[in-house]
Amino acid sequence: LSEVKSWISNNVLPGGYVLIDESMQPWHSPEFRQHSLLSQHEYIRSLYREQGISVFIMHSWTKLWCCTGLRLGSVVCPTADHMRAIKKSQVPWSVNIVALAFLNAVVSDEKYLQKTWQMTPLWRQQSIDQLSARFPTWEFFGRSFLSWIWVDTKSEDVAERAIELARAAGVPVRSGRPGYNLPTFVRVAVRDPAKFSVLLGAWKLL
Repeated sequence: LSEVKSWISNNVLPGGYVLIDESMQPWHSPEFRQHSLLSQHEYIRSLYREQGISVFIMHSWTKLWCCTGLRLGSVVCPTADHMRAIKKSQVPWSVNIVALAFLNAVVSDEKYLQKTWQMTPLWRQQSIDQLSARFPTWEFFGRSFLSWIWVDTKSEDVAERAIELARAAGVPVRSGRPGYNLPTFVRVAVRDPAKFSVLLGAWKLL
């Protein structure tokens, strides 16, 4: 939180707008809200009141709940007026009945969240250990609680080949080239060991 606040202080002019994407924040732990700007009510109010800086906090819930086809997300606005202005442009019924029913059920599934918080760091480290043993020159990036691993293969050709092999095996990885301008990087999802072994098998040809 201190790093985010420092960045806002050093980079945002009075009257400016700040969009904070906290879509990965819920993976942190059961205390994720305490590490989120969602907990900083007075700070956000004072920024708007004293400097006219509007802070919006966004969350995509599709990754955490594995429901990419439903496209669930939320935004917390600095004031009710900001919220009403956004809702004027919101498409009517932007969340359908199926998504609402899913949302109503999944927010009560505490067992799923507890398993996510418990297993994601373990599976992530296991994945890094196995990749590091096979590819000792590769580097790995990202916080320990995250559900993905950025991997620097040190070679554009190797990264492209890794993407092709993963796609052919039905376990696609993301290229670091589009959007990030990191052509030697790939992004690997954290999965249970049985599913991750499919990717490892595909990369035997690297």
